[in-house]
Amino acid sequence: MFYYKFKGKYLFSSDEYSYVKVDGIPDNCNELYFLYKSKKQFSKMSFAVSDVQDLYDFEDSIDLLKLKEEYELKELLPEKILSMIFERKIKAVNTEYEYYEECFYMSEIKKKKVNVLALGDVGSTLLTGLKLLGGESIESIGIFDRSQDKIKRWEYEMNQTSLPFDYDYFPNVHGIEKHELFNCDMFVFCASKGVPPVGAESVDVRMVQFEENAKLIKEYALMAADVGFKGIFAVVSDPVDPLCACVLKESKGGLAPEQIKGYGLGVMNARAMYYAKSDEKFSSYFKEGRAFGPHGNDLVIANSIINYDDEISKELTKLAVRANLEVRKIGFKPYIAPALSSGAISIICTLEGKYHYSSNYLGGVFMGAKNRNLPSGLEIEKIIMPEDLFVRIKHTYEELLRV
Repeated sequence: MFYYKFKGKYLFSSDEYSYVKVDGIPDNCNELYFLYKSKKQFSKMSFAVSDVQDLYDFEDSIDLLKLKEEYELKELLPEKILSMIFERKIKAVNTEYEYYEECFYMSEIKKKKVNVLALGDVGSTLLTGLKLLGGESIESIGIFDRSQDKIKRWEYEMNQTSLPFDYDYFPNVHGIEKHELFNCDMFVFCASKGVPPVGAESVDVRMVQFEENAKLIKEYALMAADVGFKGIFAVVSDPVDPLCACVLKESKGGLAPEQIKGYGLGVMNARAMYYAKSDEKFSSYFKEGRAFGPHGNDLVIANSIINYDDEISKELTKLAVRANLEVRKIGFKPYIAPALSSGAISIICTLEGKYHYSSNYLGGVFMGAKNRNLPSGLEIEKIIMPEDLFVRIKHTYEELLRV
């Protein structure tokens, strides 16, 4: 490894760079940056180093979901670096990006400003969740909708929602203008068009929405890029994963892949949990289960990552995928659980640096998995992967590439 110092920051890499070389990393160093090179059309600009393998196998692919055997080269790394990997204090930075030096910082977990676009069924339910859950993580919530009456209504309703004697605990909700949408730390896209009516259960409802919602989201991807937005672009509208890819494409390099997150997998996990509570054969999901992939037909539910059972997992997956249709059958649009489990709850976990389910850029697609956003960057969970499970995940990955 080569060690460098740049503007008070310590860097290291297996490649040579023109930075000032130093002998090593001092004991009092509390943030460190690993420099690597990977094709940017398939890789993130930065991520949190969570295992030794990240220093040697950093090509973006679904293989990063696997926890591999420890490298022999681990023995060649200084104890200081091993300790900082364990503490998640190393950020990997892809120097193929033009402005990679902008990544030489660690973000701070503090109260953030969140702006929400569109106050329809999903947006208003998500807003309610953010208001009630965001006391420790959200500084304020800006809201925008084409209807000024909706903005006024939700300002009134949310700011008249309060604890009895701690009147400043919940975040304030305020209307904003369209040009202010990206004056925040997280922008939440809830706009939607062309939602199939109740009764249209024979189609993949989410994919029917793709064409129209892609047109909507393009405008905001361009806007985010134009203003140099540095926060998180959160996609809640369906279909989440293809829309995330659309945002990345339409931003034309203005947004880094890791800035875009899709919030659809949280409810699929919650639906799997719902069915696991009703049948003992699925009970392993409580402590050992995982969800992967999109908010839709190519979902992958694993009953257990310790004692994986392919048949049981596929059965539970089918139940989770069809759960929304059960709500539509009784005459209602199934938006409440998605707005809360995938949206509000997962967003709060993101802001607080906690594990949650969301979709992130991985090898050219946006793939859902357990992850968290740390000061050092995005960490996607690595597990000892059963081969049968990986085959399913790989199939989902290939399907996402085709969208």
